[in-house]
Amino acid sequence: MESLYAVLLGCLQGATEFLPISSSGHLVLAEFFLGLKQAGLTFDVALHMGTLFAILLYFRNDFFKMSEAVFAPGKKDEEIIRLRRLSLYLVLATIPGALAGLFLEKAAETLFRSPLLVAATLTAAGVLLLAAERVTARRRKFDSLTLSDALLIGLSQTLAIVPGVSRSGITMTMGLFCGFDRPSAARFSFLLSAPIILGAGLHSLPKIIRTGLTAEETLFFLVGILSAGISGYLVIAFLLRYIKTNSFAIFAYYRFALSAAVVAALLLRS
Repeated sequence: MESLYAVLLGCLQGATEFLPISSSGHLVLAEFFLGLKQAGLTFDVALHMGTLFAILLYFRNDFFKMSEAVFAPGKKDEEIIRLRRLSLYLVLATIPGALAGLFLEKAAETLFRSPLLVAATLTAAGVLLLAAERVTARRRKFDSLTLSDALLIGLSQTLAIVPGVSRSGITMTMGLFCGFDRPSAARFSFLLSAPIILGAGLHSLPKIIRTGLTAEETLFFLVGILSAGISGYLVIAFLLRYIKTNSFAIFAYYRFALSAAVVAALLLRS
């Protein structure tokens, strides 16, 4: 039973982390309506490490090339310069989200966990995503990324501290507003998720070390990490293939439907 619970949480994390539908929002709603409780901060961080492994594995060529370019100071051809610039953009775009997480961590764990707030943010972010789909040209390719684009997308990531917004959703939305086509907006969003997830993990590492794990907890964690990693990898592959020929609109409509269901459920409970 414990292993099945770890698989459930891992798959929930892996699936909702990368789709523009909010993993934190779904977890808040699952806690409130289904009584599905978090297994603790340590396990939550572990699940995020699983999704990090999924990103690193799927985009291994991108990260390998960027690492090679950064640590090859003698080379200055166009491709090396482009990769160094991309690495710098990822670092700079991560800073706003990291600061938001650092200073608003307590609020995220308490004040922002209302189902009604989640319903509101699901709708608001869905409206933005749908607007970005309908009013932008979406002609730009990934290689045209500039510093201002990276900073705008990075600033939008700060909103993801509120459950229901979705880190991947808001960064993809801003990417569309910057004029990028869907695959390019999604690609930068996924690459940008690696440093922010890694930073959150390192921030929580001292707590994990102090807590320690029993043999039973270690198995529980490994099952959760593996489930999050596998489901996350599959979802990344699915989404990038899906948006080549389809819009993000279905995810906005899903947000609206879920938001309406939450409001209806709250009214019935009152």
